[in-house]
Amino acid sequence: MSAHKDKMKAYWKRNLKLLLVLLSVWFTVSFGFGILLVDQLNQFRIGGFQLGFWFAQQGSIYSFVILIFVYVYGMNQLDKEFDVNEE
Repeated sequence: MSAHKDKMKAYWKRNLKLLLVLLSVWFTVSFGFGILLVDQLNQFRIGGFQLGFWFAQQGSIYSFVILIFVYVYGMNQLDKEFDVNEE
């Protein structure tokens, strides 16, 4: 039973690592690009809008949706690796 417990601890540790990486990316895109670096990014334009404004309004949303898909893919791979998948 100890081997199973160790396996589940390793699974949870990898799960948290994935979450922290994805949340860091989301924080960087939404807070960093949308608020902190907005003046530097506004020197560039995308679709007619300043890049800082675009990240604050659209980029963080697009990034979040992409991160959801990355999380689903990553968790499916992790579930298969630790044999806890639902299939």
